Amino acid sequence: MTRGSRRLASAVAFVLVAAACGTSAPPAPAPPAPPPSPPATTASSPTPTPQVEHAPAGFVRLRDVDPSIIEEVRYATPHNFTGDPVPGYDEPMCVVTQPLAEALHAAQQQLAPRGYTLKVYDCYRPRRADERFVAWAEDVGDQRMKAEFYPGLDKSRLFADGYIAARSGHSRGSSVDLTLVRLPARPQRPYVPGEPLTSCTAPAAQRFPDNSVDMDTGYDCFDNLAHTDAPGVTGEAAANRNLLRDVLTSVGLKNYANEWWHYNLPHEPFPDQYFDFPVNSAAFR
Repeated sequence: MTRGSRRLASAVAFVLVAAACGTSAPPAPAPPAPPPSPPATTASSPTPTPQVEHAPAGFVRLRDVDPSIIEEVRYATPHNFTGDPVPGYDEPMCVVTQPLAEALHAAQQQLAPRGYTLKVYDCYRPRRADERFVAWAEDVGDQRMKAEFYPGLDKSRLFADGYIAARSGHSRGSSVDLTLVRLPARPQRPYVPGEPLTSCTAPAAQRFPDNSVDMDTGYDCFDNLAHTDAPGVTGEAAANRNLLRDVLTSVGLKNYANEWWHYNLPHEPFPDQYFDFPVNSAAFR
């Protein structure tokens, strides 16, 4: 064996002895552990956008036809016989069928030169509002607004006497509650919930201050004195009722005899349909 061979053999022998004795190069460091995963969370769904209920074709906002007519939509406020804003009235806005809007515009054109303007209290009424009225009438214990709106009437008589019904022509869009206001119109003070109430049959100076002309009762007064031709109504109040009736009759509307403020369009476009879309601007976008 040559000298080179002996050196190679010695090197191989050394490696084998070292391996047998456990001598080796240090192991490579382990890779770092991955960071802990964040705790699982339940993904929350975004709040769904409420579906917009659009007004059917044939309905309009009165302000788009005649913005000069005053709108004081009482059922969008707590100043009504229930004492609360009524469901379905999202905005204090008058919505009617197109032919009723045109009739009111024609009436306004007659009244303005004579120093008057129309003021509407109620127009199209969603069916859900009538359902609320029925529920309120059945709750005979709720007498919060009795002193103003039905001071002389037992609440249990509301259905029998025809003041509350399960369905109303207002839900067809061709009925309107309204009055007259002298021009220039005085500001209308808002109702403050909880304020003392005065009978709707009291003299005008004592009733809730309405900027309208005197009709001898307030609006939505459940009393025989609110009948359009009530015998006890004379003088200026009777003349005001007659003026309102004469002008509205001349443009094709018809009065409901038990309420001086209520008028219907006889040839209405939806005589057999009762709608429930809410009163708001989104319904017309």
